Amino acid sequence: MRIFSRRSARTLAPSALVAVLAAAGVQAAAQSAGAAPKRAAAITACTTAHMKVTVSPVTRPINHLLLKATNTGTKACYAYGAPFLRAGADAQAPLAWDENSVPQSVVTLAPGKSAYAGISTYTPDGEGGYKARTLGVLFANRALNGSVGREKTLKLPHHGVYFNSAATVSYWQSSIGQALFG
Repeated sequence: MRIFSRRSARTLAPSALVAVLAAAGVQAAAQSAGAAPKRAAAITACTTAHMKVTVSPVTRPINHLLLKATNTGTKACYAYGAPFLRAGADAQAPLAWDENSVPQSVVTLAPGKSAYAGISTYTPDGEGGYKARTLGVLFANRALNGSVGREKTLKLPHHGVYFNSAATVSYWQSSIGQALFG
């Protein structure tokens, strides 16, 4: 929109020119005030689509594994609750979450950062047992009542790991120590 031309600016009285410029400024301010401010992109739940997930044995504590999830995407994500883990292709239910490991806040993963979960594979007071060769991993949704994204299947170390009914997984933690030792 053109308010005045170069020619009209020369012929206007100084007070009229000030009035035209002031009106243009008011109109521009009103237009910019009506525009919605830009918001930062909302952080969403982590999924296996933008995460590198690995499982590895640890020497301490005994009968434990370490699950590591690293954000390979370009945006931060939330690692809600604990991972849903399926120990073995025939597992009927995910491993129980260790309620003693609830962190003070949700773990936020910036690009390149990792979250950790400790997996207790069995204890002497557990029942039954079986050797699992794979571990299915899913990330929890915000409500912690389901998963998001697709399952990622990992091969377990040592050609398989023994699990029994006492197997649990910790909530996502921001350090290895918190994941394994609480």
